[in-house]
Formats: sequence, structure tokens, C-alpha cells
Amino acid sequence: MTAPIIRKLPALRAEVSRWRRAGESVAVVPTMGALHAGHLSLVEAAGRECDRVIVTIFVNPRQFNNPDDLASYPRTEDEDARKLADYRVDLIYAPDADQVYRPGFSTNVSVSGVSEGLCGAHRPGHFDGVATVVTKLFLQTQADKAFFGEKDYQQLQVVKRLVSDLDIPIQVVGCPTVRDGDGLALSSRNLLLSAGQRAIAPAIHAALTEARDAIRAGADVTAALEDARRRILDAGFDSVEYLELRDAADLKPLAAADRPARLLVAAMLGSVRLIDNIAV
Repeated sequence: MTAPIIRKLPALRAEVSRWRRAGESVAVVPTMGALHAGHLSLVEAAGRECDRVIVTIFVNPRQFNNPDDLASYPRTEDEDARKLADYRVDLIYAPDADQVYRPGFSTNVSVSGVSEGLCGAHRPGHFDGVATVVTKLFLQTQADKAFFGEKDYQQLQVVKRLVSDLDIPIQVVGCPTVRDGDGLALSSRNLLLSAGQRAIAPAIHAALTEARDAIRAGADVTAALEDARRRILDAGFDSVEYLELRDAADLKPLAAADRPARLLVAAMLGSVRLIDNIAV
């Protein structure tokens, strides 16, 4: 059955209050829509862990530093609602813009440290936009747990940091990246790839995997990363924005995998920016 769509904050609060009075736990899965199997895996995880599940759909203008990127972002609310009908979702919160950013809105949530470098260096203001809207959605839904995918690994660390720093009473749950059979991480941006680009795109994960295996076997990190960068470009990508080895917890750069680490990459394929990461 299709979950009801709520667009106004008072209606959301009324429903959540009813659940709270019944002693039920609440999960939120924040999304920008254009749902795919990765999102749906988060919804499934939320349903296993909480009594009630809220999926939010809001294309957040504050996390786009490129107006063209915002304009081209897929908006598929009707299709998203149909996909969610197969899962235990109690309501879809698709707020009107003024329910998130009221006229005169002037507050910004900024997280330093884990937001610096990587996507933070290439998308100025992006993580401020993420941190601000996530804080709003956590407070609006009053959820006990929030579910995020590890594909956006830097984003996940930013959200965990803000929750810890601001003492927001919510548990942030990171869930494994979901991939197509050829290794490409599922992403709403994959819809923007041409057929030719889609055939090239899996090279990004293949290069990460080879670099990880080389580093685990004792290869020099710099050499392994340079080999991976070359493989991505040789496959047909237009540029590699970054390809780095970082500490898995605080995202500080590493010269050696002497602790839990993460390989992270962002690369351009035509006008489409793809990101990925894997554990080392």
C-alpha cells in the first residue's frame, strides 16, 4: 500500500506524537528522491530496527554549489512512492520548501574537520547544506534512528560528527553500498549517464579494488593511487577530482594503511560526477 505523503510540518509532528504516545520507535531515511535499490536497502534496514519508518524526499537546494546540477537532478516523486509501496513505510515526508527554509531563514550548520578536502574541496558549501538540512529533518521527524548509505562516506562522517557535537538524540546508522552486478555503486546520478558512459562507469570501482588489493599486498600507497588514477582515465573518464587514502573515522590523509582506512574517489564522466569508496 502506498504510504501517505505529508508536506506540512504540523501534520508530521501530529503523526509522530501519536506514535510516541504508543511507545513506538521511529526511523528516518533522508533522501532527495530518485530512489534506487540502495535507498530501498536503507528503508528495509529501518523497518527491521524500528516500529515506524519515515522516508523524506526533499531536493535540498543548499547542498548544490552548481545551479545546473540542481536543475538537472532527477525528480520522480510519483515513481518513488510506488517503489516504497513494497516496503514497510508509514509516511513519506516531502515537505514544501517553506517548511524547511522559511522566509528569512538565516541559520547555517557547519562541520569542520571531516568536511574538509575530498568533496568538501570540490563542492564549496555542499556539506554546510547537508548538515543544515539533516539537522532540520532530524528535529522535524524526532526520529530515534537515521539510516544513510556508505557510498556517500564523507557525508556519513559529517552527519555522525554533527549529531555527536550537537547532542542530537538520534543514532546514525551507516549501511553498506549497494552495487550493480558490474560493481558500479547505485546512485541517482547514474540516470544521467548515456549508454556509452554507463559501460565505462564500472571502471571506477574496478580501479579502487585493484588499488586496495595492491595496498594490502604491501605496495607503495602513492604508486597504487597513481595506477588507479591512470586506469580510470584510460577507461574513458574525463578527469579524476580526487583519489585518496583516508582514515576511516576522522578522514585524515594517510600515507600507509596502518589503521582502518578508506579509499575514496570522485571522477567526471562527461557532465556526470561519480563518487565511490571502499574499505581498506
